[in-house]
Amino acid sequence: MSFDTLKERIPEYAKDLKLNLSSLAAEPSLNEQQRAGCFVACAMAARNTDVTQAIESEFAGKLSAEALNAARAAGAIMGMNNIYYRFTHLASSPDYRSLPARLRMNVIGKPGVEKTDFELWSLAVSAINGCGMCIDAHEKILRDAGMTAEQIQAAVRIASVVHAVACVMDHETQRGGAMLQAA
Repeated sequence: MSFDTLKERIPEYAKDLKLNLSSLAAEPSLNEQQRAGCFVACAMAARNTDVTQAIESEFAGKLSAEALNAARAAGAIMGMNNIYYRFTHLASSPDYRSLPARLRMNVIGKPGVEKTDFELWSLAVSAINGCGMCIDAHEKILRDAGMTAEQIQAAVRIASVVHAVACVMDHETQRGGAMLQAA
């Protein structure tokens, strides 16, 4: 599915999402690699096949092979880390915070792109997955590296819109199936 087809499939009740998707595709506060990688990593985290295919059809070609791999790696590794670290943060017992994670995370040390870009994508995925501990950690690294609040906000805006579009697409698919079953 193309990006334009995805936008066409967004129903009228979600028109704001369509408009936001279009404007964020050209978000000026992020460079092309940051923006494209953010869309790809967030689409993976949003877990909707149509959204992922449409976003990758639009943005994968704007990334080098290494950057595309790194964006996907950010989606993958944060899918694991956000669950683990959200648990350690939310569990009442402090014991878990002092235990080593013992989970492989080599890609964080050598993502294949600029560390700042990978951190930005990881932060955006962490926003989708709701891990406050990871959000704080990645945001601090980004601010220490000189990224502005506006750039970080842009990545989270992309995350929020991609996630919302995936929710709408899931709803529309379920609604279509329910309508077929009712007939």
